[in-house]
Amino acid sequence: MEYRYLGSSGLKVSALSYGAWVTFGTQADEDKAYAMMKAAYDAGVNFFDNAEAYAGGEAEVIMGRVLKRAGWKRSDLVISTKIFWGGEGPNDRGLSRKHIIEGVDAALQRLQLDYVDLVFAHRPDLHTPIEETVRAFNHVINQGKALYWGTSEWSAEQIMAAYAVARREHLIPPQMEQPQYNMFHRERVEVEYAPLYEEIGLGTTIWSPLASGLLTGKYNRGIPEGSRATLEGYEWLRKRFTDETAKKNIAKVGQLLPIAEELGCSMAQLALAWTLKNPNVSTTITGASRPEQVTENMKALDVVEQLTPDVMERIEAILDNKPKTPIDWRGG
Repeated sequence: MEYRYLGSSGLKVSALSYGAWVTFGTQADEDKAYAMMKAAYDAGVNFFDNAEAYAGGEAEVIMGRVLKRAGWKRSDLVISTKIFWGGEGPNDRGLSRKHIIEGVDAALQRLQLDYVDLVFAHRPDLHTPIEETVRAFNHVINQGKALYWGTSEWSAEQIMAAYAVARREHLIPPQMEQPQYNMFHRERVEVEYAPLYEEIGLGTTIWSPLASGLLTGKYNRGIPEGSRATLEGYEWLRKRFTDETAKKNIAKVGQLLPIAEELGCSMAQLALAWTLKNPNVSTTITGASRPEQVTENMKALDVVEQLTPDVMERIEAILDNKPKTPIDWRGG
């Protein structure tokens, strides 16, 4: 396993990590979750991602039971949660001081932990002053209930607004962002956040590296039975595989498959390795519904060094979606 610094912090996270989204509490009970987390841990994964919203909190309950059952050394682990959607009450969602503090406490109870290493603002809250949110996360860290805080799917402007408040008030600034990033979703990580990597040392814990399974190649013959897209409550996901954009992307996956075959890897491993070629990706969060999938995903690390400039150019030609960078009007 390769370990990377989380942005400019001194914290190291495994290049490939494991997340509970979708599977825990829906496709995986405690026994299955234990088998998958153990497969990840045995492969060197130290970062396990979760959120209060996943399966209505059940994903955290299951992970907490697994951690207790496994008995792994706490200092060897990096555990996260995300706060925003905590329930149906008027103060159970958003980033108010009340919900952040109460949400973290509830998450820790479910996880059976004294603290989480990372806590994320799961989405920006347009109804709460940014200073209130920054102060609340600062309080959570000062209380020893989290070690670092960050954002998820915030714009660069919103991240910088939080950073500016933190610096002005001598508070702890956001350290990391959790954006979606994959071969078909690139603009934010490659262009929008580009100035932030050096300016504030932003780290990234990217999610959906396989585009919800589209980049595995298994959807090239239609939606397979038993996949995430067939689960009740995930009708929104099913639509992603049937619209015109999906059809074009599926065709591109078909063109990428020969490259994966040449490299002796699966399409999923190629897609995961591609994300890791980006030096601004601190960790790529993987998901799986079977221990065998976890083991296969981890092999993507062996593919990274095979992605030479020539191979990357071939991939780029097929994707044909490289984000446009700002024009340098000064020229060379």
